[in-house]
Amino acid sequence: MDVHLRDLRYFVAVADHLHFGRAAEALFVSQPALSKQIRALEGQLRVRLFERDRRTVRLTAPGAALLPRARELLAAWAATEAELAASATETAATLVVGISTGLGRGLLPAIRARFADAAPAARLQLRQIGWADAAGGLTGPPEDRCDAAFIWLPLADPERYDWITVAAEERLVLLPAGHRLAGTDPIPFESLLDEPFLALPAAAGVNRDFWLAAESRGGRPPVIGAEIASTDETREALAAGLGVCLVAAGNVPLFRGDEAIAVRPVTGVPPSELVLAWRRGDRRPLLRILIEATAAGVGPTEVWKE
Repeated sequence: MDVHLRDLRYFVAVADHLHFGRAAEALFVSQPALSKQIRALEGQLRVRLFERDRRTVRLTAPGAALLPRARELLAAWAATEAELAASATETAATLVVGISTGLGRGLLPAIRARFADAAPAARLQLRQIGWADAAGGLTGPPEDRCDAAFIWLPLADPERYDWITVAAEERLVLLPAGHRLAGTDPIPFESLLDEPFLALPAAAGVNRDFWLAAESRGGRPPVIGAEIASTDETREALAAGLGVCLVAAGNVPLFRGDEAIAVRPVTGVPPSELVLAWRRGDRRPLLRILIEATAAGVGPTEVWKE
């Protein structure tokens, strides 16, 4: 039978805490998912590993016998991962990271510096990804896709990815400077329902819907004034009066100083979330270095996973 290391990690966590809720919190998974995985492991091994009732969790005799062996296996694999990480820093390697706009927010220089300190022989290569690809280059043929990407939620097929939050920011609205609402502060989103909006390309899918604030329209379809696929196209469309658009607060500096564009707060739309995402199950040491370098710059955060 093939027992996955993840199953052993789950088993050891429950054995350490003797509490499914606390073990689930430590693993960043839901308690039902953890319970389901433990039952599946017990089914594979054909033994009960825990005696549990509403108040207590105890190891059975088979569970007590498995525990030291599980710890040995996990420790051996952790040592192997450490050796691989050391090898990665000694061997020239490139990690390709997709990015659709300038990251800004003062994050990228710090991430590069921490990455270089941890992997001095490796190279962090940024790849510009068009706005039509909401997955930031994470999909496609292996030879063409990125290893990680700074992208905006939501994601299509989120079960395919893990991510950490880089920034959670309010959305603002960009308008032509002469727009009738350019002097309003803040602008209620309902005042914009009949306005033409600048939209991401249709291929952006759920990301296009998010930046059109489809969730705040009460089922009313948006009026599309033009499609935009870059910051320059956005600036030109706004200056031409083709529509308005929402933008994350951290991206507003991209449009500052342009007298043809007004920036105003908007109420009635939820905030945006910028994340570093990667394909679920990718445990390469070099990718882990990037994740840790990013997490160190944004403070305490959880890795999102199923």
